[in-house]
Amino acid sequence: MNQFGKVSGVKLRAGLCGGRTVLTDVSFTAPYKIMKPFEKADGGIQVMPLCASAGIMSGDLQQFEYEVEEGANLELLSQSFEKIHRMEEGSAARTVSAHVAKNACLSYYPQPVIPFAGSAFDSTMEIYLEDESSRLFLMDILSCGRAVSGERFAYRRFSSKVSIWRGGELIYRDNCRYEPEIMAMEGLGMYEGFSHMANIFLTKGTAEGTRELQKEIRQLLDAEADCEGGVSLTASGDLAVRILGNRAQKLQNLAEEIKMKWEVFL
Repeated sequence: MNQFGKVSGVKLRAGLCGGRTVLTDVSFTAPYKIMKPFEKADGGIQVMPLCASAGIMSGDLQQFEYEVEEGANLELLSQSFEKIHRMEEGSAARTVSAHVAKNACLSYYPQPVIPFAGSAFDSTMEIYLEDESSRLFLMDILSCGRAVSGERFAYRRFSSKVSIWRGGELIYRDNCRYEPEIMAMEGLGMYEGFSHMANIFLTKGTAEGTRELQKEIRQLLDAEADCEGGVSLTASGDLAVRILGNRAQKLQNLAEEIKMKWEVFL
């Protein structure tokens, strides 16, 4: 348990006012607070939760809840790389839930995560899309740890379970659990010698537009000599992207390019 109480976190609700997205409800607990939203030219907003803590410590419990009302457009960012500090014992955990209404859009792309040696962290995310007009761009980047400090894959555990529902039907699940002491993290099917991995989920547009977007993403990835990646069409007709690389900034830049292409095809 952390010094700020049983649970630390943020609750946000975004809605429309005069054709522009605004925050209609905000609450948070230490060490978090919310910056004044950044307005976007398209009427949406970018929101950045701020954290006074140096990072995630043993015993930390975090809970984030987001609601995007009909027609609203919310982008969620983070202030810096997420540091999961060394833990002599115990672990830390986070839960994230989000609801995206009709004709609403949620973009969730925090800064990369750095799990320090000896750390153990469990993340659970559940996102509920009301129908096919509900849009979602979801990204996370996980590093191998502090490689320059000799902590390449030296963490105890990192687990992440992401579930996305549309109209009450499960359309995507990514359940990862990494334990470097017993897993060949550098091997085939894992990081394959790379140090960073990006996972991206994109909701579909029209069938033709989604296929064209898949083609353009594949071309973008093929053009990157220092990265390896792929893009898959899911059973629900959405897109899932996974990219391996050796620099967080490179993966972030690729994700931004993919996001811009996705916005064109919406």
